[in-house]
Amino acid sequence: MKFFRFLGFKKKPNAPWSKYYHKKDMDLFVPDISLYEHFLNRMKNYPDRNAFDYFGTKTTYSDLVKKIDLCAKAFLSYGIRKNDVVTICMPNTPEGIISFLALNKIGAISNMVHPLASENEIKNDLNETGSVMMVLIDIDYEKIKNIINDTEVYKVIVVRASDSMPFFMKLGYNLTVGLKTELPRKNSKYIYWEEFMKNASTYQNDYHYVGKKNTPAVMLHSGGSTGTPKAIVLSNGNFVTLVEQSQIVFDELEVGDKCLSIMPIFHGFGLGVCVYTPLCVGAECILIPQFKADEFDKILTKYRPEFVIGVPTLFEAMMKSERADKLKLNYIKYIISGGDTLSLSLEKRINTFLSDHGSSTRIVQGYGMSECLAAICLGFKNILEYGSIGVPFPGCYIGIFSPEDKEMPYGEEGEICISGPNVMLGYYNNEKETNAALHIHDDGNVWLHSGDLGVMNKNGFIKYTGRLKRLIICSGYNVYPVQIEELLETHPAVMQATVVGIPHPYKQQVPKAFIVLNKGYKENDSLLQELKKLVEKNLPKYSKIYEYEFRKSLPKTMVGKVDFRRLQEENNRKRREENHEKKKI
Repeated sequence: MKFFRFLGFKKKPNAPWSKYYHKKDMDLFVPDISLYEHFLNRMKNYPDRNAFDYFGTKTTYSDLVKKIDLCAKAFLSYGIRKNDVVTICMPNTPEGIISFLALNKIGAISNMVHPLASENEIKNDLNETGSVMMVLIDIDYEKIKNIINDTEVYKVIVVRASDSMPFFMKLGYNLTVGLKTELPRKNSKYIYWEEFMKNASTYQNDYHYVGKKNTPAVMLHSGGSTGTPKAIVLSNGNFVTLVEQSQIVFDELEVGDKCLSIMPIFHGFGLGVCVYTPLCVGAECILIPQFKADEFDKILTKYRPEFVIGVPTLFEAMMKSERADKLKLNYIKYIISGGDTLSLSLEKRINTFLSDHGSSTRIVQGYGMSECLAAICLGFKNILEYGSIGVPFPGCYIGIFSPEDKEMPYGEEGEICISGPNVMLGYYNNEKETNAALHIHDDGNVWLHSGDLGVMNKNGFIKYTGRLKRLIICSGYNVYPVQIEELLETHPAVMQATVVGIPHPYKQQVPKAFIVLNKGYKENDSLLQELKKLVEKNLPKYSKIYEYEFRKSLPKTMVGKVDFRRLQEENNRKRREENHEKKKI
């Protein structure tokens, strides 16, 4: 498949935000190397610093490089070569990150998959990307055993969550969670991490791969322009660009600062912003494989990270914690909200909370999408623009365009489009979807159409105003209504299903399904339970439907399409009326 390659701008787009950067920053230089080589070149300046902290087990940068080298040889010993696709289905553990960097070292491609995805979703991801090997967290074996023989995967490397834990924690984990986890027997299909790494000694050949910035490195999964899941192909240059930009934007970060790596590595936000970039600037990544929002304050108190990145849900929980009054936050240099919209009222409350708890910084909102490694725009902590998602990173350009690809005047709403070295290579084996997302505009540049609406002011600050796509973002996770609707309509009782996002106090939005039944079927508890089980088996947990409403018909627009806005408005009006009646009582 042909991919888009970023070869520079035909004509430099407008950049009213350039006054906030030096000219050399705007002319961003991106080295023509692989993401692994970029990491290796940088870590030589701080080999004895800690790269990871995983429940108290620390790994220095020099030790990390040794483990990456062993892992690379182990992959080669099992037949992995340049351009092979290996799926990493892992939470934030050292093994997942070591695998990601080792695969890049040998020129292979990492396909990052959500461990909470359903077995059918995982099977589809494996087949669509042509994955031949898999690095799997042990708790997912129960799903994988049912579908692995329907894929091209010939070897599964099983990682226990406890593999890198301190001794006593590992012992406790294995005697509790470990005993409840079904594990595979070692055979030709499955091998455990420790044994896999030992096989590195069997590979003695030269394996040095010289990667380039425009070659594929990673696949992430998103909905594309239609809401249908797609494999996004990101280049080495996308990752290297993010590091170079971050060095400019986060100029107060120092070698040895701690980054709270709480966002998952199967998401661009987690992999690019919370792990890869901190490693390339000498920070210590505090790896959190699984957490509860109500424990966020404990994590902050224990680790005292200078760099905190999360979704709005986390910060809401932090302020509502029973221990909130005792929090001291004077150590935080940067606190960033991304992955979901940060409301103006929440932004102000968080900043007041930070100030009241000793912090001299303020929260800033970022914007991005997986198609450009999740981060392209960020607010300045020293320039107050409440309600703004900030300005583009240096070297990246954002424009507000009409449906005809014409740039809108300042202050007028249009689609947010992105151009520059952050933009993906394309969607894997999907030229139609790639062409729908990447357009060549009149300036000769390729622009990524986000499907989001926004407004830019004369200083280049952007305000996000809504979605063109029917995407629901639930606690930072993308939920695709079309995917849920198609699944519900496979049930014989369902004639039509429409899913919309409704407000939720913590998750921002959650799915609600409006269902029209076929003749001969009636609404009852038995049918409702069948639909719930159908969703539970085939979709990830974050796609759970929070409300079902059965109707005889659904409202339509003048052209005969389901009127989604009207459904949402009716739902919101009904909620307001119910709350009003409660207040009366």
